[in-house]
Amino acid sequence: MAYWFKRKTILADKLPLHFLKQKSVAIGLMVILGLAFLAIFAPYLAPYDPVEVDLYNNLLPPSWEHPFGTDNLGRDVLTRVIYATKTDILASLFIVGISVSIGLFIGIFAGYYGGIIDKVLVGMMDTFLALPEIILALVLVGALGPGIFNAALALSLFGWVKYARVSRGLTLSIKEKEFIEATKAVGFGDFYLIARHIVQNTVAPITTLAALHLGHAILSLAALGFLGLGAQPPMPEWGAMLNEGRVFLRVGWWLSVFPGLMIMITVLAFNSLGDGLRDALDPRMKEVMMK
Repeated sequence: MAYWFKRKTILADKLPLHFLKQKSVAIGLMVILGLAFLAIFAPYLAPYDPVEVDLYNNLLPPSWEHPFGTDNLGRDVLTRVIYATKTDILASLFIVGISVSIGLFIGIFAGYYGGIIDKVLVGMMDTFLALPEIILALVLVGALGPGIFNAALALSLFGWVKYARVSRGLTLSIKEKEFIEATKAVGFGDFYLIARHIVQNTVAPITTLAALHLGHAILSLAALGFLGLGAQPPMPEWGAMLNEGRVFLRVGWWLSVFPGLMIMITVLAFNSLGDGLRDALDPRMKEVMMK
């Protein structure tokens, strides 16, 4: 056990230096911090009201007054892109948070207790894996009704499987360690063992998975928004803005280009950060993710 904690400490000490050596990770982290800044201070940074209609200035191309142009209703695209950053980031954090909570609980519970419980839960995981996550989300959002909350809820309820698989595998490995047996011999119960040892030893790979999942959540939200099942007008959201700009693509290319660029940049940033975390915290996760 002493070796394990010593190994974790050394790894944690080397993590910042490891990040500094990777330009892609550093750039990704700076982009994410910039996006967080936009999301937090959107009301102060946006030059206009995101829902204010001005039909006299509709479909204006990019200019000094409107750097990203205006849409068909005369709304400033830059303002709506900034406010959409807050919408998409908060929704993706909600998706990942719920997915991690459900997946961690089910995976640890299945791996720790085993037996018939493990078989039932693994069967449930395999069932969810057999169907595309976005298709299940489409069905659920169709039943619940369109909206950003329903879209995020649907994606979170079907995004837990990857966390359950990883946490179950780690639990099966950790519970066979000698320090687990020693802790049981001292008289500590299951709750202490799970909270003190198993959960703490799954933090690194789960954090890596969560960083990669954030980019996937952004894409899934944009897909639902593009189909009209995500954020509803007049709420600004990148996927919904892509759908709105699709109709005016020939006369207003900027309506789709700038939201699309934000989606691409955000996903690349989260993927770069996730790859860096994976390589720094647990290189073995690369093999897991490739399967």
